[in-house]
Amino acid sequence: MSANSSLSSSRITLALLATAVLIFPLLAAPFGNAWVRIADVALLYIMLALGLNVVVGFAGLLDLGYVAFFAIGAYLAGLLSSPQFAATIESLQLDFPVVGAWVTEWVGPVIAAQGIHLSVWLIIPLAALVAGLAGALLGAPTLKLRGDYLAIVTLGFGEIIRIFMNNLNGPINITNGPQGINLIDPVRIGGVSLAGEAGVVRLGDLSIPSVNAYYYLFLLLAVATIIFSHRLQHSRLGRAWIAIREDEIAAKAMGINVRNMKLLAFAMGASFGGVAGAMFGAFQGFISPESFSLTDSIAILAMVVLGGIGHIPGVVLGAVLLAALPELLRHTVEPIQMALLGQVWIEAEVLRQLLYGLALVLIMLARPAGLWPAPQREQQAHTEAAA
Repeated sequence: MSANSSLSSSRITLALLATAVLIFPLLAAPFGNAWVRIADVALLYIMLALGLNVVVGFAGLLDLGYVAFFAIGAYLAGLLSSPQFAATIESLQLDFPVVGAWVTEWVGPVIAAQGIHLSVWLIIPLAALVAGLAGALLGAPTLKLRGDYLAIVTLGFGEIIRIFMNNLNGPINITNGPQGINLIDPVRIGGVSLAGEAGVVRLGDLSIPSVNAYYYLFLLLAVATIIFSHRLQHSRLGRAWIAIREDEIAAKAMGINVRNMKLLAFAMGASFGGVAGAMFGAFQGFISPESFSLTDSIAILAMVVLGGIGHIPGVVLGAVLLAALPELLRHTVEPIQMALLGQVWIEAEVLRQLLYGLALVLIMLARPAGLWPAPQREQQAHTEAAA
């Protein structure tokens, strides 16, 4: 009877949570579109955090350069769905006339003048494939590294990708360097642009803000990512990763091909980042190297650790909190100072960073296993604390 009651309570909680998530844009509408936009970014970070959770949470491989795969997906979207490819051909014609003439003849005058404007739905699988290959290339030379050494190598890989994106504007202008890529095509569904006109998407007589349309699209993708991660965790592949995480030598003795499993973990996690990057580029309409710094990579790792390493609901919670908390502090620290002190003593940006860091420290001191850890990890943390 108690098991049935518990199951019923879980279903009710899940139904209430699903309802709240679905009506969130309607609840946030009186406060402006900014809060829905924050939720859009949080949903993208859920996809990123779940991808990193495959590497860190399931396989136990510390990755500090995960944002590189996010950048690969975003720049692939920028190159294939904006006028940037035309700028690349123009630079070829100036510096390498023979190659530029051949490329222009091969792609045709329209693409040479306007660039490639490929649908984002074709770019997504390509981004997953390219990012996955980059993940495998990163994993191949690091198979024998563990712990801090692996973290340093992956950190270097992330910085290499960012520096490449920042400098690949000459002699061939591929990424437009520090200026970034602009005018990236928005997501289209059935011929309807989610960017809309003046920020409003019209579907017949129905009109919704563009950020709301992106919210429901990203929500669908985040739910699909959660379901895929859950199935992956409980598959033979997921169990092999967990065995490697717990004891690599024992896993090898049991017949698990540790080398291939690690490579697959890097590739699988990287593909999640590539998909999220492609959607980020289409959503923003602009990308630049500043969006893919080491700070962003550490923030994604903090989402996984803070929520609960290896526990999918915890990772989702950590991603939502760390994506929304900085923006929440940005909008509240100055009004609170005005209400309490009558004037602003500390600038919002400075105080926001201070409170953000303090919140992370306090949470990890109070919940060392994460806000919502897996039951076995929580029990292990309690045992270690008692010892």
